[in-house]
This record gives sequence, structure tokens and C-alpha cells, in this order.
Amino acid sequence: MSATTAVALVLALVSTTLTNLAYLREHDAAAQLPVLCMRRPLHSAHALVTDRSWMLGFAMESAGFLLYATALALASLALVQSVTAGGIGVLAFASARIAGHRLSRRELHGALISVAGLAALAISLAGGSGEGGSGATSRILLWLGGTAGIALVLLAIGPAVGAVAVTHGLAGGLFFSIGDVATKVATQGGTRLVFVVALIVGYTVGTALLQIGYQAGGALTVAGLATLLTNAVPIAAGTIVLGEPVPSGVLGGLRVLAYAAVTIGAVLLARPEKPAEQRSRLAAAQPEPEPS
Repeated sequence: MSATTAVALVLALVSTTLTNLAYLREHDAAAQLPVLCMRRPLHSAHALVTDRSWMLGFAMESAGFLLYATALALASLALVQSVTAGGIGVLAFASARIAGHRLSRRELHGALISVAGLAALAISLAGGSGEGGSGATSRILLWLGGTAGIALVLLAIGPAVGAVAVTHGLAGGLFFSIGDVATKVATQGGTRLVFVVALIVGYTVGTALLQIGYQAGGALTVAGLATLLTNAVPIAAGTIVLGEPVPSGVLGGLRVLAYAAVTIGAVLLARPEKPAEQRSRLAAAQPEPEPS
């Protein structure tokens, strides 16, 4: 592994830690605000930017993005995303600590699998980190457009099926993935700097959708689902659209397993608890009554 790749992965790790801690702060702040709505963007934006707690979270998220963009300029999209995917473990442990309860068995398994995936990724780096090609502009645009289309479909069906938090988390993650892929393409410079437009749109819409989702559900569910797609979709794009190679032989198989592990870990952490599981966990967290 080259020194440049090592620096990129360290930056990615710090970035995902900052970003996931920011999600928790933004969730707690947004949950206390008046109802946010995409149909009243100026009113909703004013409510957010005038809240100090939310702005601190947004500043942390912005700092995380700058580190992420730097990491993308130094290493492949798939490698950087596989590290940031492990950040959902940070989200799980931090949310449990702030809420004052232990992780459920499912959440603990998800965090451990994510960490195992990162360890497998580190070992696979012995096979190099290939940057891949630049990808055809038409294919990149098709990928970004298709991603946005799926997000809009989710937003359309969310209220009808009573899954506002889940669909906003998923749609937010898809728009964040648009921003991530556009960031990687924009770092190639030249005429591809125009992808900064897609970068801004992706992150702006993704951020707005998460705030609405935060008012309807828990941080781990909304941000967890967003993180899942924010990482899984760009990892796929790196290979399918940008032509980033995977090492051959055992190391190649190990890297594939690493990608799978961080994705499975994210799924376990993001899956909403069943009512019975939630009641059991909450009952276990309550202090026992003092004897009379």
C-alpha cells in the first residue's frame, strides 16, 4: 500500500467519524424544531440555520466532507467508501451512549461485522488500490439520473405506506451517493469540474431529506439507512461506471468480502427494531423500582 493511499484511508476514517457524530447532533436538534417540509424550503432552512445546535452539527458534517473530498483525490472511490461505510459502527455506539442504553444484539452484530469488514479491507490493500479509469461521461450521467429517479419514487410512496422516516433515510442516502460520485468525478479536473453542480444538488437535497426523516424516526434508523446507500451505491459505481479494478486471487476475494461485510453490517444496524424488541430493550434500560 502506498503512502498516498494510507493517508487517504486515514482521512476517510476521520471523515466518517465526524460525519456520523454530526448526524446524531443534527437529529437531536431537528427533532425539537417545528415541522420541516420540502414544500416550504425557505421557512425550513431558516429554522435550521438559526438553531445553534443544528449548525454545529452541520459544521462537523462539512468538515467531514472536506476530508472526504481530499481522500477521494488520493485514492479510489470504492476504497474510500468502504472505510466510510464502517462509520455506521460509530453511529451505533455513539447513539447508544447518548441515549443511555446498550446496543441490542442485532446492533452489536452489525457494528462488529462492519469492523471486521474494515480489517479485511486493510489486509486486501496489499494487492494495491488501482485508481481505474475516468469513466464515460454518458454512463456517469445515466447512473446519477437513475439514482435520483429511484429516490423520487421512494419519496412518492413513503407517505402512502406510512414509512416517512425509512423512505426519507433511503432517499437521502441516494442523493448523498449522487454527491459522492460527483465529488470523485469533479476531482478529475478539467471539464469535469461541471459535476460540482451535481455535487451541490446531491448533498443539499440529501441533507434536507434527512432532517425531515429525523422528525419522523430515530437517528440510527434514518441516518443508518442513509449511510448504507451512501456507501453501497458509490462502491458499485466505482466498479461499474468508473472501472476501478479489484485485485485478483485471494486478495481480490477478500476485498469483495470486505465490501459485503460493511454492507451487511450497515443493514443490520439500519433495520428498524420490531415493537417487541423495542419494548424489551426499553424495559431492560429502566432502573428497578426501589423497595418500599
